[in-house]
Amino acid sequence: MAISKKRRRRGCLSFIFIIGFLLGFPFLWDRALDRFYAGRIYEPATLPRAETAIVFGARVYSSGRLSSMLRDRVQRAIDLYHAGQVDRLIVSGGVYDDGTSEPVAMKNYAIAQGVPEAAIVVDEGGLRTYDTCYRANAVYGVTEAVLVTQDFHLPRALFTCGALGINAHGLSADLRTYSERSMQFSESREFAAKLRALYDVVRRQPPSILSS
Repeated sequence: MAISKKRRRRGCLSFIFIIGFLLGFPFLWDRALDRFYAGRIYEPATLPRAETAIVFGARVYSSGRLSSMLRDRVQRAIDLYHAGQVDRLIVSGGVYDDGTSEPVAMKNYAIAQGVPEAAIVVDEGGLRTYDTCYRANAVYGVTEAVLVTQDFHLPRALFTCGALGINAHGLSADLRTYSERSMQFSESREFAAKLRALYDVVRRQPPSILSS
C-alpha cells in the first residue's frame, strides 16, 4: 500500500510538472527569443553592411497605399540603399484576393523614393515570415541580410532566417508611435507566432509557393 501511494504521489507530481511546463513554455520561449536576439538588432550607424535588405510585408490598402508600419519598413530600407549599406531590396509579402500585392506596392513606393527598379526584388511568395526567410535563401540565394521590420517582429524574424541559413542582422523600423490598438493586436499575435516559428523551423517544410 505504501509503495502504491508513493507511486501515485510521484505520478501526480510528474503530471503537475508536465502541465506547468507546457503552460509556462510559451512565456519562457517568448522571453528567450527577445533576450537572445537583442544583440543582433542595430542602429543604422552600427549596422553591418550586407548585400541585401529583406523587407517583410504588412497591410496595404486597396488604393495601393502602405499602412504606417509597412511604410516605415520600406522607408528604412530605402534609407539603407541610399546610404550604400545594401545593394538590393527584397520586398516580400502576399497578394490579396482583390489582386492587391504587398510587394508591388512596396516596390512602387521605393521607386518613387529614388531606388532603381533593378535594385528591387519582388517576392510575392512571402505569405508568412517563414516563407520569406525560406525563399530568400532557397530561391534568391541570400546567405546574409539586413532584416527590416518593427521591434516586436525582429526576434522572430532573426530566429527564423537564422535557422534557415541566413546570417541576419536586424534593423528596427519603429519610426513613429503606432496606435495602441495596432500595437496590442500585433504583440498578441506575435506571442503565438513565435511558437509557430519554432514548429516551422523544426519541421522545415517548404512553403506553398517555392518558385520565383
